[in-house]
Amino acid sequence: MKAQFLGKSFFFYRLPRLRGPLLLACLLMTLLGSTIPALPGNAAGAKPLPAGMEQGAYLVSKDGRIIMAHNPEALLIPASTWKIATALAALSRFGPDFRFETHFYLADHDLGHDLYIKGLGDPMLISEEVAEIAVALADQGLSRIRDLVIDDSYFQLEEAATAGAGDSLNPYDAANRALAVNFNTINVEIAGDKTVGSAEAQTPLLPVMRAAAAKAGLPPGRHRINLAHEAETSRRYSGELFQALLAQQGVEISGRLRSGPTPANARLYYRHRSSIPLSEVVRAMLLYSNNFIANQLFLACGAQAAGPPATWNKGINALTAFLRERGLPPQSFRVREGSGLSRENRISARAMLRLLDDFAPYAELLPSWRGRLVKSGTLSGVYAYAGYFNHGNRRDPVVLILNQPQNHRDRLLDYLEQGYRKTE
Repeated sequence: MKAQFLGKSFFFYRLPRLRGPLLLACLLMTLLGSTIPALPGNAAGAKPLPAGMEQGAYLVSKDGRIIMAHNPEALLIPASTWKIATALAALSRFGPDFRFETHFYLADHDLGHDLYIKGLGDPMLISEEVAEIAVALADQGLSRIRDLVIDDSYFQLEEAATAGAGDSLNPYDAANRALAVNFNTINVEIAGDKTVGSAEAQTPLLPVMRAAAAKAGLPPGRHRINLAHEAETSRRYSGELFQALLAQQGVEISGRLRSGPTPANARLYYRHRSSIPLSEVVRAMLLYSNNFIANQLFLACGAQAAGPPATWNKGINALTAFLRERGLPPQSFRVREGSGLSRENRISARAMLRLLDDFAPYAELLPSWRGRLVKSGTLSGVYAYAGYFNHGNRRDPVVLILNQPQNHRDRLLDYLEQGYRKTE
C-alpha cells in the first residue's frame, strides 16, 4: 500500500449523512439450525428501558452469552453499520489480500493503435495509481497511440444512482462505475475571481473539472463534489486524467478521447493490479463510511458470484445468499444496496450480532473510538453503532440501532458498556 494515499486523492471524507461515533452489538442465537443460549430473564426488557431508548434495539454479548437485550428481532434500518455486511461478504469472497485490476488493450489500425482501458470496478483508482500506470505503460514501450477509449462495460447498472442516493453534489452521492477515478469526485479550489484550480497536487486541472465547477456555480473556497450521475461525464473525467498523466510520461495521443467496448480482437497489453489490498480498502471504507467504495465491493461480489457484467440485482442476490449462508434467517434482513444509504436495507439486532461474530477476525479494520472498535451509522431518524467492547484480549460484540427522531446513541452506548463492565 502506498503510504501517501491517505488524505490525498483518497479523500476519506466524513459523510454528513452517514457518520457519527461508532458502536455495535453482540450475538448468540439460533440461525438456520445453530444453537443459542436462552436470554437472561431480564434481558428482553423486564427492567425499565434506559433514558433515550424510544424505538430501536440493542444486544450485548459477553463470553458468548447475551447479557443485555432489547427488541432483538425487530427489522430496523441500519444506516452505515450495514457496511459490515458488505465488508464481510467481500473479504470472505475475495480474501484480504485481493487486489482489483484494470486492463489495458491495444487494437491495431492502419493509422496506429487505439488504447482501451477496461475498468473492472477498482474502488481505489486514485490519481497516484493512475500515475503509476502511466509510468508502467511507458516503461513497457508505449509511446504513441491514436484514440484513448474508456470501457466501463463491466458494470451494466439498472439504475444510474445508488438506491437511497440523492441528486446532490456531495461526495456521498457519487455514482458507481466500472471505471471511475478518485471516487468519481473532483477536488477543486475556487479563487475570489472565480478562477478554478485543482486542490490536489497529484491531480492536474482537467477541462471536465472546470466545466463541473462552472456548472455547479461554486463559491470561492475548496470543494469536493461528485460528477452527478452522468455516465459520459464520468468517462470523460477518467479519460482526461489518463490522457494528462500519459502525456507527462511522453506518450503521444494523436486521436480523440472516446468510450466504447473493447473489441474482441484487441490484445491485452498491460494488466494493472492495485497497490492497495482489499483489507486496506475495507479499513478505509469503514473509517470514512465511504458509500462509493462500499457499492463497488457490493457490485464486485455480484459479478463474481453470477458472472459479469455487474448489476444491482446481482449484488442484491449475492449479498442475500451470503447472509443466508452465514445462518441469518431470511426474515431477519433485507438487502437493497451495499452502503447503508438506502432506507430499504433492514436487519435485526440479532442478525447483526451474528455478523459481528463472523467479522471478529477482521475486527481491527473497524474504527477505534473511546477504546471500542465500532462502526457508526447515521441517516435522518437513524442512529446506530455496531462493533465490539474490549476486555483485555477479548472482544465482545455490541449492537445498538435506533430508529427514532432523537439521537441518544452515545449516551446509550455508554449505558450498555457500563452494564457490560459490571458483569466483570
